[in-house]
Order: sequence, then structure tokens, then C-alpha cells
Amino acid sequence: MKKLLMFICVLTFSCGKVDLLPTTASEINQKIKSYKGNKVVLLNIWALWCVPCVEEFPMIVDLDKEIDELEVIFVSADFEDQFNEVRSFLDRKGVREVSYIKQEKDEAFITGIHSSWTGSLPFTILYAKESGKIVDLWEGKESELRFRTAINIALSS
Repeated sequence: MKKLLMFICVLTFSCGKVDLLPTTASEINQKIKSYKGNKVVLLNIWALWCVPCVEEFPMIVDLDKEIDELEVIFVSADFEDQFNEVRSFLDRKGVREVSYIKQEKDEAFITGIHSSWTGSLPFTILYAKESGKIVDLWEGKESELRFRTAINIALSS
């Protein structure tokens, strides 16, 4: 029986690990739309090499665990050859939901996510629960208060 379980884990490559999927801006936008009317969506684009990204990451994970009506979508802007390092980081930070790693050229990904995004990281967008419209967005690390304020607005929009 143990050998069978081990075999299944090896086959799925994700036994005890977060699912990390390659993605494009278009796929992320479709995912965001799927939550309209059900949850506030917080999209956070980050990278391992980005110190402010790594610093704010645990706070976002905590918000995700605390607020039932919040769906956090993490997208790593790291290169695909860093797949294992990204997955390991997500595991260490307690991320248990599906996360993403960009699989698209930078310019196409950046403009596909939002026209005002310059490409700076971290980049965060909050989408309203009911309307699905953008409530707030920013580049750079922000305080927990900024996140909570935007989430509260998104919950009532």
C-alpha cells in the first residue's frame, strides 16, 4: 500500500506541494472573471529576487487565510527554470492553493494584465466582489492597512 501511495505521489509531482501552473495574462484574466459575484480577488505579481515582494508575501497569505470572501491569486514573474525554487518558496510560506508562474514574454504579460502597469514588482490589483471591476491597484510594497482598506471597499462594491 505504501508503495502504491508513493507511486501516485511521484506520478503527480505535487504530493504535499502547492500546484504551480505556467500561465499567461489572458488565462489570469479569465480566472479573475470566474470569481465575479462570488469573491473579492487580490492579484499579486511577485518574484523571488524582489525583496519587497518577499517581505509582504506572508501578510498576504495571512489575509487569504483570514478572509473567507477573498481569493488571492499569486503569479510569480520568475523565469520558468526557477520553477522548483518558486514552488519551494510557496510551500515554505504555507500557500496551499494553486499558484502561477508567468509563461509569456514580459511585455505581453505586463500589458495583458493592466495597461498602467510599468512592470515594477510587486504589483497588486484588487477586484470588487460583485462587479468584478478594479477597486485599487499599486506597484511596490504596501502596508497591511492599504490592503485591508482596498479589500473592504472591494467587498462592498
